[in-house]
Order: sequence, then structure tokens, then C-alpha cells
Amino acid sequence: MKLWSLLGNSQKLDGGAMFGNAPRAMWEKWSPPDAENRIELACRALLAQPLNGKTVLFETGIGAFFEPKLRARFGVQEDRHVLLDSLRAAGFSQEDIDVVVLSHLHFDHAGGLLAPWQDGRAPELLFPNATFIVGAEHWQRALKPHPRDRASFIPELQPLLEASGRLELVSGEHSHALGDAVRFSFSDGHTPGLMLAEIVGAERIDGQPHGGVVFCADLIPGRSWVHVPITMGYDRNAELLIDEKRAFLEDKLARNVHLFFTHDPGCALAQVTRDEKGKFGVAHEVAELHARPLAA
Repeated sequence: MKLWSLLGNSQKLDGGAMFGNAPRAMWEKWSPPDAENRIELACRALLAQPLNGKTVLFETGIGAFFEPKLRARFGVQEDRHVLLDSLRAAGFSQEDIDVVVLSHLHFDHAGGLLAPWQDGRAPELLFPNATFIVGAEHWQRALKPHPRDRASFIPELQPLLEASGRLELVSGEHSHALGDAVRFSFSDGHTPGLMLAEIVGAERIDGQPHGGVVFCADLIPGRSWVHVPITMGYDRNAELLIDEKRAFLEDKLARNVHLFFTHDPGCALAQVTRDEKGKFGVAHEVAELHARPLAA
């Protein structure tokens, strides 16, 4: 099996919102802001093939579904659907995708499911041959959002996914579409039922898989958030997220599971480390994946 990192549309968002209660004097060293206090963010997807005999896309980024006014408000930098370009550059098309795995349905992770905005045209679902995998608990949140994150969802998306007849809701460690090849766990600190997908490595130690890759989604958006106390202002429960993140990193360190980052503009993949004081970090950072074997 081989892996590709695929860039989607990029964003610029307020640095203070992205780093929660961390002071600017700290976070501006990690992510220098522009004149409007915004930092650069990627919306990166992961492509795996063959995975359980399928071509699998983990997330779709923000896409180009916003009308121009909202595109400017949310800092989307490109007006074309960059992920579709990235797929073509890797030798694939949207029609080739058999499964799309969605950690959650906030627009910066699921907006790429939709065709680019056109004036007067209703939203249109892409990936016509794909099964869409979503966590069952988060699906309920998307259907009935809380006022805190209602604006993060795309109202038209959930009906389109349901009407496709290709929606699979997951509540356990495995899905029907991907079997034992992908192992799911769940987090509630950012949004209820956020689904973390681990591509299972071939090695087994004491019955546990080792050496895989996990899509960190918004539990750990990038390298800076590996430091356990750092959370986003967008997180619904920062203390819970910190506890979840610590347990998550301890597990991935113990099993040598590499981290895949969606929002880090300079790093797609890294290995977890921990120093003598117990602080987590990363090593062996990889900026891009081009048909990279999983075991490499």
C-alpha cells in the first residue's frame, strides 16, 4: 500500500483563535501572523491505495464551495477546487475514489465534498462512486448543531450525503467498507464524536498493531499542537481535549504510529517523541508524501 498527501484549498485564520489561551508571544514564533493577525493553514488530505482493496481518501479539505463573500470571510486563498487538481497530479480523479473517510463535518474538513461554487447553482456532491464514512455520534451533532458551532457546518451537505445512499455511520473500531485495515477511535474535546482513523500497520506486538499512520484531524491540527496544553479557541472543551490528546499521544508513541497533520502548512507526517521531562514533540518530519510505502 502507498500513501499520498494531497493539498486542498488553503486558509488564513486568526492566530489567537487557532492557539486558544496561548499568548501571541509564544505562538507567533511557531506561526508568524500577517498584518491581519492571520496564520497560514493547510487543508491536507491523505490518499491510500490499495487499502482493503480500495482507493481511500481521508478528508477533503475546505474546497471551493463558498461564494466569494464567504470565501474572503473565512480566509480561503484559492477560488478553484485545489484538491481535485492535487488528485489529478497524483494520477487519480474524483471518480476513482472508493471511500471517503471524514473525521467530522466542519466545513474546513468536508467542504471539498462539494463542487466549486457557481452563481445560481445548487450545491452538488462530488465523488460519485465513493462510500462516505462518518462517525455516528458526530452525524447527530451535524444534524442538530449547537449554537457554538452551527456556523461550522454546511446545512446542505448532510441531506446530500444521506440522499446518496452511500453513507456509512460508524460507532465502533471498524467500518464495513474498510474492515480491519482501518481502526477508529473517537474524541469529544473539539466536537462530539470526532473520528480518528488509523491505517493499521502490519507489525503486531502483544497482539497490538504497530507502525501505522493516524489522521489527527482537529485533535492535533499540526506540530505546534502536539504540545499537550496547546488547544484551539474553536475546541468545545479544552480540558477534555488535553486529556484525550495526552492519552492519544502516549498510545501512538508506544506503538510507533506516525501522525498525519491536516492543517500544518509545512509538515504532513511525523513521528511522536517525548523528552526526559515528559513533553511530547515530533521527529522525522515529512513535508509531502508521494506514493510512500506505509512501512517506510
